[in-house]
Amino acid sequence: MRRPRVELADIFHRHGAAWRKANAGHVSLGQLKVMSAIESCRSAALGGHIERCEDCGHSRIAYNSCRNRHCPKCQGAAARDWLAAREADLLPVGYFHVVFTLPAEIAPIAYQNKAVVYDLLFRTAAETLLTIAADPKHLGARTGATAVLHTWGSVMTHHPHVHMIVPGGGISLDGTHWVYCRPGFLLPVHVLSRLFRRLFLTRLTDSHAAGRLAFFGDLDGLHRREAFVAHLAPLKRKDWFVYTKPPFAGPEAVLAYLARYTHRIAISNSRLVSLDERGVRFRYKDYRRNGRARFGTMTLMPNEFIRRFLLHVLPNGFHRIRHYGLLASATCKANIARARELIAAPPAVDRSGNGTRRPRRGHRRHCRSSPAMPLLRRPDDHRRELRTRRRTSRSAVTPSQQRLCDVMTPVTASPYIPPAGRPRFRRGTTVAPSPPKPHATSPVRPKSPPRPPPQGQNRHCDPRSAADPGSQRTSRPTRRSVKSP
Repeated sequence: MRRPRVELADIFHRHGAAWRKANAGHVSLGQLKVMSAIESCRSAALGGHIERCEDCGHSRIAYNSCRNRHCPKCQGAAARDWLAAREADLLPVGYFHVVFTLPAEIAPIAYQNKAVVYDLLFRTAAETLLTIAADPKHLGARTGATAVLHTWGSVMTHHPHVHMIVPGGGISLDGTHWVYCRPGFLLPVHVLSRLFRRLFLTRLTDSHAAGRLAFFGDLDGLHRREAFVAHLAPLKRKDWFVYTKPPFAGPEAVLAYLARYTHRIAISNSRLVSLDERGVRFRYKDYRRNGRARFGTMTLMPNEFIRRFLLHVLPNGFHRIRHYGLLASATCKANIARARELIAAPPAVDRSGNGTRRPRRGHRRHCRSSPAMPLLRRPDDHRRELRTRRRTSRSAVTPSQQRLCDVMTPVTASPYIPPAGRPRFRRGTTVAPSPPKPHATSPVRPKSPPRPPPQGQNRHCDPRSAADPGSQRTSRPTRRSVKSP
């Protein structure tokens, strides 16, 4: 594998000591440990071992890794091990990508209370998803989710949000069958957004009342309950961002996506371009643009670059990958086995003869394949029966025909027999005209097209045609009856 020209460790080696000295007293112990681990990763400071090829005997020295979850060098092996363990949990259904994002007004509070607010973000997002999915108005099933916390944007600003990988369906509430979601649609995002907003603001207010939140610097005034409630009041009328991406192509695409998102850090070494006296130059992506304008490069001073990177250091022992619902760790194996059994089972068919209820249009509880529908009466059969009875009551029919009309059914109705005499036609029917009968002695000749009038002798032209030849219109002469004197 080709080694990047610039690494995050190079920036810390060159500018880390000066940055720590300039920000003494404002750096947490966790941030200092992350900087030290990245600086010493795969160097002689952590020791090493000798690797030797069994075929050619070539040997090399390999230094040990720091194995810190914020180090860009150590996440590749961790991601591969984690994906190998999760591969057995994938179901043979489509998967959706759902994103829950906190508004910018809560980001400063989240930075000063990472453990409380990030945990609250996980819990409210999962409860919102599971609650709406279990609602019979939407999916009506118990589903699951794998949630991953991201706290950064493309330029390493503080942007806390949760990515969720959700299967396209779930086990029915009675546990008897698998409920598939609509093709390309999981749950309505506006319903998810409103419930997520209400749950998060309510529980954040409860955490403030319980004294679990701390405020420093510009946020020091939020210690008072009145100021905190006034700060959150505009957020109750703001639309919170919840986004659902289209389903993945298959389980292989889900694994490839999880490999990029589960163990990602704020910035990888592959995005770094250069490090010189002008600063640190790196690539970024602007999601609000399309085409070539979406990708660009940015240059930051080393102290600002280090500050932005350390914004995303998580508290010690905080789990940034969590499983909920059917994928919860306690009952994951049993739920996965039951889901596979229900997905492989054929759809139920009603063989009692009473018929099954056809799902109404727009209903969310669609199955993978619709059951066989019995013979049903067509919607227009009832109207046809009423027209036949009205038409029969207005005409003179024989007693046998009257008894026949009385026992008619919508499905096996006998055709209507009109009485003798003048034929009666049903409304809306079209009767083709009969061809003309030729004369016995002189055959009918086809009419020749009318001859055009001689130029300049049309007596029936509009007088305005002389001024405007394009507006000529012919009119038939008006015949008047004149009495003889």
